[in-house]
This record gives sequence, C-alpha cells and structure tokens, in this order.
Amino acid sequence: MKNLFVAASLAIFAGGSAFAETKIGAIFDLTGGLNIYGIQQNNALELAVEQINAAGGVLGEPISVVSYDAQSELTKYTQFTTTAILRDDVDALFAGLTSSSREAIRPIVQANNVPYFYPSLYEGGACDKQTFVTGSSASQQLDVLIEWAIKKYGPKIYIMAPDYNFGTISAHWVHEYAKQHGGEVVGEDFLALTITDYAPTIQKIQQSAPDFVVALPVGANQTGFLEQFAAAGLKETIGVVSSNYGSGNQQVVVSPEAGEGLIASQGYFQVVDNPANAAFVAAWTAKYGSSEPIVSVAVDTWNAVHLWAAAVNKAGSVDVAAVTAALESGLTFDAPNGTVTFEPGSHHLRQNIYIVEGDANHSFKVVETFDGVAPAYENAMCDLIKDPTIATQFTPEGN
Repeated sequence: MKNLFVAASLAIFAGGSAFAETKIGAIFDLTGGLNIYGIQQNNALELAVEQINAAGGVLGEPISVVSYDAQSELTKYTQFTTTAILRDDVDALFAGLTSSSREAIRPIVQANNVPYFYPSLYEGGACDKQTFVTGSSASQQLDVLIEWAIKKYGPKIYIMAPDYNFGTISAHWVHEYAKQHGGEVVGEDFLALTITDYAPTIQKIQQSAPDFVVALPVGANQTGFLEQFAAAGLKETIGVVSSNYGSGNQQVVVSPEAGEGLIASQGYFQVVDNPANAAFVAAWTAKYGSSEPIVSVAVDTWNAVHLWAAAVNKAGSVDVAAVTAALESGLTFDAPNGTVTFEPGSHHLRQNIYIVEGDANHSFKVVETFDGVAPAYENAMCDLIKDPTIATQFTPEGN
C-alpha cells in the first residue's frame, strides 16, 4: 500500500496524474493541395475535443490531442501513424481524406490494435476490425441519387469520372443503380487528373445525347469541367448530378452560370436544417468565423470524435476490445447531419443522405432528404461480428 501511495504522489508531484492520460492522434492535410479538406477536418476535431472536455472529458479526464500535418503526401501518413502509435501511445487515431491515405494507415493500426476513424466520403468497401468509417460510401450516395435523377431527367446517363478507384468504383455503382431503377448508361469517360481541356468529353456527351451526366471529377478538375459544360450551352437540355460536388466547397468558386441547378448528394451540407446543426454551426462560427462553408468531412470528423468518446464512456475504459464492443452495440449520436448509427458488422454509419440543388448565390437548397440510409453494400460484404479477422477492401468488380 505504501508503494502505491508513493507512486501516486510522485506522479502528481511531476505535474501528471495518477491516472493514465487519454490521448488521441490526428493526422490531416494541413498544407499542400488537400488542405481545403484537412484544415476543416482538424478544426472539427479540435472543436469536438473542446466540447467533450468542457462536459467532463472521458472517464472524468480530459482528452489530449497529438496532431500531425500529412502535408498532402501519402508517405507522411505511414510515418506519422507509426509515430502516433509507437511513440505517442494514442488511444485512437483520426486521420486521412483520400482512399490511398486510408489504405496506408489500415495495416499499421490493425497490426497494433488501435481504433482508427476514417472521416471522409469514399468509394466504399473498407472492412476490418480496427477501422470505423464515419463518411458516406458511394453506394449510400449513388443509390438515392441515381433513382432521383432518373425520375427527374430521364433514363439515359453519361458518366464522367476520374481514372482511379473513386471514379471507377463509383461508375460501377452508377451502372448498378441504373439497372435497378430503369436507367441506361449511354456513355462514359474516365480521365486523368491532369486533364484540363474537356472539349473531347463534351463532344462525346453531345453525341450520346444523355438525359443527365454523372460528373465525378475532383477539385479544380470538377469546376473546370462544369464551366466548360455550361459554356457549351448543354445545361439547358442535359442535367448534371454529382456525389462529390461541394465536398471541397466547389460551389463557392464556380460561376453562377455553371453552378445554378446542379444536383449533388452527400451526407451533410451546411444548409441542413435541424437543432444539432444550428448548434454546431454556431460553435464553429464563433471559433473559426464564417468565411467559407463547412464541408461534409468536417462533420464526419466531428461525429467520429463524439462517437469514440461516447463509446469510451459506455465501456468505462479505453481498452480497445471494450470500446469496439460499445461501438458495435449500435451506438447512435444526434449529429449535425441527423441521427447517425454505427452498423455493428460493417463499422460504417447509417445516416441521412441529402440531395441539394445549387443556387445563383454559391450555395445550395435541400430538395430531398433520405433518412437513415444504410451502407447496404458494406453490410452485405462485411460482417466483423461473424468474422473479426477480415481485413480488406471489397470492390464490386472483384465480387
């Protein structure tokens, strides 16, 4: 008993605590080409931690954060994930935007048995015991979007997408949901990220005469395509829909002529109207200002931190097995994008999907809300309760 008392006294004297510190790791792209997303992800994490700590933290102790800037470089994710786990001894990791960053992180967290939260929309299919996805998957977004667009514009679809896994897997789902909902893909084009002249693609679209285009370029490529599409006069007769437009605030930089009337679907837009979002936006604005709209990955990160904290408090421990069991209990959270619920088998969220329409003021209006959309593909392919040893990314082409 005396030795225990001495140990506790020494810890307090050293400025610490007799209790182990609860620590999380954050790795986001704070500089480089992806920082328009990474800064908001990191801001959301810091704001969530501040709110949780103000309410008593987890297990009665404050959360501390170890942050790293991945600098929009894939190798930094591998380096900093290893450092956060082995040197900083984090209890959970929140990191990544791109699928390549997630896939660089997953083997490391799996080998070291650390809970990892991936807070971004993506093409879907990631499945392992240590990974928890709080963004929406392509199957969640595209199922409702394609059905809605066929009813709105007609059955003929043209796909314009980047030539890597986000684009190619998303295109698979467009084909799949076109069949399910009475549509037909009449053409498609997969382009390198370096392409800036879309005249050849626009000519193909004109020749195919679709009712609408599913436009999935990323970043500046997306705004470039939309401007050229509008300049060609095609918006009058052909609809444009996207599952990633607005995810990086493209609506702010695109011209009203190109952006007005464009349809997007995601798990969150700042214009979502509910009390939880009003409170979140107010807190965000008070801390960070209102110079730019809040993007969906910020809310994905906010939700991830709150869900992890709720799981720790429910488990009564940061023990990985106990926290995982709490998350797999169907944990829910009253989030800015509506109530979200972890699906036990797939470690993905059941969440609302919003279809919005661009306006002439660089913003959106919600035109339809789909409540509690399940990650159907991930639930079908990934059952981590039945088989916790699965560690893969399922792709529809390989099934």
